[in-house]
Amino acid sequence: MPGHASQTTSSFAALARLLRYARGYRRQIIAAATCSIINKLFDIAPEILIGVAIDVVVNQEQSFVAGLGFETAREQITILAVLTFFIWAGESLFEYMFQILWRNLAQRLQSDLRQDAYEHAQRLDMSFFEARSSGQLVATMNDDVNQLERFLDGGANAMIQVLVTVVAVGAVFFVLSPLIALLAFTPIPLIIWGAFYFQRKAGPLYADVREKVGDLSSRLANNLGGIATIKSFTAEQREAARLKESSEAYVEANRRAIRISSAFIPVIRMAILAGFLATFTVGGMMALEGTLNVGAYGVLVFLTQRLLWPLTGLAEVIDLFERAMASTRRILDLLAEPVYVHDEAGQPLAGPVKGEVRFEKVSFHYPASGAGIRDIDLQVPAGHTLALVGATGSGKSTLIKLLLRFYDPSHGRILIDTQPIQSVSLKSLREAIGLVSQDVYLFEGSIRENLAYGKPDATDEEIVEAAKTAEAWSFIEALPEGLETPVGERGIRLSGGQRQRLSLARALLKDPPILVLDEATSAVDNETEAAIQRSLKRIGHNRTVIMIAHRLSTIVDADTIAVVDAGQVVEAGTHQQLLDQQGAYHAQWRVQTGQA
Repeated sequence: MPGHASQTTSSFAALARLLRYARGYRRQIIAAATCSIINKLFDIAPEILIGVAIDVVVNQEQSFVAGLGFETAREQITILAVLTFFIWAGESLFEYMFQILWRNLAQRLQSDLRQDAYEHAQRLDMSFFEARSSGQLVATMNDDVNQLERFLDGGANAMIQVLVTVVAVGAVFFVLSPLIALLAFTPIPLIIWGAFYFQRKAGPLYADVREKVGDLSSRLANNLGGIATIKSFTAEQREAARLKESSEAYVEANRRAIRISSAFIPVIRMAILAGFLATFTVGGMMALEGTLNVGAYGVLVFLTQRLLWPLTGLAEVIDLFERAMASTRRILDLLAEPVYVHDEAGQPLAGPVKGEVRFEKVSFHYPASGAGIRDIDLQVPAGHTLALVGATGSGKSTLIKLLLRFYDPSHGRILIDTQPIQSVSLKSLREAIGLVSQDVYLFEGSIRENLAYGKPDATDEEIVEAAKTAEAWSFIEALPEGLETPVGERGIRLSGGQRQRLSLARALLKDPPILVLDEATSAVDNETEAAIQRSLKRIGHNRTVIMIAHRLSTIVDADTIAVVDAGQVVEAGTHQQLLDQQGAYHAQWRVQTGQA
């Protein structure tokens, strides 16, 4: 069973990784584990006291307690009652303490894990997000973290207490009767073997369960995000069937895991029965023959169940453990994802940023598709407008992603005001660039919160001025709630043109020296396009503007137009210069103006 063995190793390796991550919580872990141990020692003490009480009743002045200086049976019973009270009180106290400690640890650790996973994900490159679904990431940061929390809430304590029970009860057994101890412990190797056998069987199954959870979350997120498309294509039944398929796959994965884990308890029950019968019969015979004290026999009978019965809980503990370790692997694997675009600890962009941008022999290719750009040379003087045109997939948006350092070029370099962007902090770089993309993302909240996203401390006057410049203020003030109007998830309560104008206003409020428009007018109506064009004429002064556009009519006033084809700049010049060349730009212009 090499696969099963590796799964076992993988689960304990995940536990070791978790403990390394949680090394800052060592004091809390030690305190919680100590309270669990003391609680269990108090928990098994009453069974010992019952046996001692039986010894007092049967032997009275010759009992074990009499040898401690308590001569009469009444004194002995009284001292046992007092001791019982303190033992039960101690058990209750330490149960309260371990519950508080473990649960608080679970809450703290799950919160920190989720926060660390989210913050690390924010540092990862865009390629990571392009290769994974958001549903899978949400499932990792939410459901997987919660699965670990459930294990820490109860499973960790249960594992410790089972171990303490075996050690402590075993010690008592060997003191009272080594023979009966051997008989009582005979089933334990079978129980332990069964536990690891089922753990090996269940491990890969629970890993599959976690994958199915991610798939289901991804399906739900995609469908809810695309509900308008689903409705427009009357695909409700088809999508419901696809969701049911994902849900049934999750149910089936759980069913396979449950079938394995549920078989554990019946098998272990029979092993426990063998151990109990051995103690019950052999111990009873020894008591009848006088070779075993009656009180000791009572202790052994009670402790046999106390020893063996908790081992049935191994099934539930292992179930929790496997689920938690499958989740832990996914969380820690996310935390271990490498960051390729590193934020240099160097100086920020030297201010004031003028906005000159240069691409020097820049090449880059996407690992998955091989598409990209090669040997791009472009220069945009400060305060000038550069327009990038070309077919879809030609490499225009790649240039913008490289400028924002969503990726780093494989060759060449990009400079802003003569400073290579890889030598400055990401914060200062991205603060100098305002991005307005075709796919506008508005966060759930008010219009005010979305406009001030890049400048949270903006005054009302600044917000209104930016909205007016982007020609968004007219529709904002017409709304009943004005700036406080909720936009809905992803801005669903607003029209496409309204969202685009808010996106432009949001970038303007940031007041960046470099403004990037990535097909910002491609999905809006003529009126909105005209409004945005009027805005651009006002805001383009003393600001570097880089535009990507399919509609050539929107870029005729650009200082430089660069035609990108198959990852290379094939033409560059003003609108009139490119028309005079009668090349690719001229051909595209004729098509769009109806001359071809």
